[in-house]
Amino acid sequence: MVRVVVVDDEPMVCVFLRTILGSADDIEVVDEAHDGAAAVEAIARSRPDVVLMDLRMPGMDGIAAIERVNAFPDPPAVVVLTTFDADQYVLRALRAGAAGFLVKSTPPEELIGLVRVAAQGHTVLSPAAARRLVAASTDGISARDRARELVASLTERETEVLTGLGEGLSNARIAARLYLSEATVKGYVSRTLDKLGCDNRTQAGLIAHDAGIVKP
Repeated sequence: MVRVVVVDDEPMVCVFLRTILGSADDIEVVDEAHDGAAAVEAIARSRPDVVLMDLRMPGMDGIAAIERVNAFPDPPAVVVLTTFDADQYVLRALRAGAAGFLVKSTPPEELIGLVRVAAQGHTVLSPAAARRLVAASTDGISARDRARELVASLTERETEVLTGLGEGLSNARIAARLYLSEATVKGYVSRTLDKLGCDNRTQAGLIAHDAGIVKP
């Protein structure tokens, strides 16, 4: 059973998410919150697998809440809820450690599928969305230079794995592309995240886009 906490300052949005997710046999909404501080408390209390997090909330916003949650031992996957996918606020949230994002207009069946994907530790972020976010970045030059410096520290194989992460591929698909076992790819992913100083695959994928190693 995938345990989910929903966070939005609009109670009706929380009701909507509860209704949709509650229709799946393998997903349970275990708590909800309407601001960042309450979200941190709810997540600490309920220990969910996935959090759906609004960003613009009164008091502590979603980005600050994500930073707090990522400091937990074994933090859940936090997926950002947003109205606009090319929003700089979303990019800041991803760099703060969110596992991905989805727009609030996402169809119900797709929403359920994305929650399952997040619970499995995969990135909830399409390559096209990542490109739009990076292209919209106001600090593109500094981000690109920093990303290229980080990528230069990787081996050729680690760079190939990073490219796969930037394309949103699972370990299985990266393994098939590189003719490696999934266990070997998992090891490469771990080492690549360590070298890049990333908390998750999404942050690494953004570095791949910033560095320009992912084809448009």
